Amino acid sequence: MNRKMKIKGIERECLETIKEGAKALHPREFLALLSVGNDKSIISEIVMLPQMTYGKRHATFNIYMAPIDFSIVGTVHSHPSGYPVPSQDDLITFSKNGIIHIIIAYPYDDTSWKAYNSNGEEVKLKIIE
Repeated sequence: MNRKMKIKGIERECLETIKEGAKALHPREFLALLSVGNDKSIISEIVMLPQMTYGKRHATFNIYMAPIDFSIVGTVHSHPSGYPVPSQDDLITFSKNGIIHIIIAYPYDDTSWKAYNSNGEEVKLKIIE
């Protein structure tokens, strides 16, 4: 993954998939990887890995189960608590696994998610209709 790559937005359909996944697993945490398509600046899909663990206080994945896929740019996970702010563990994950990370919080709608860079700094992503 190219750490100089700039992610500018997320496709509406991908965001809807994330929202539905988070709602379906509530009150457990949802977790997936984020991937870009032909436009390398737009997140267009999520990648689910085998052996992902979805718990009430955390979700985990085995990075060795991830395919060698240079379109994967980061992670998305939910915070059932309602606060889309990264924890210390989230910040460690961000620093090791990509350039863009999304946290979506309960109630899992268009206003309850935030994106962060690998340093844990909030970044704005445009929703691409």
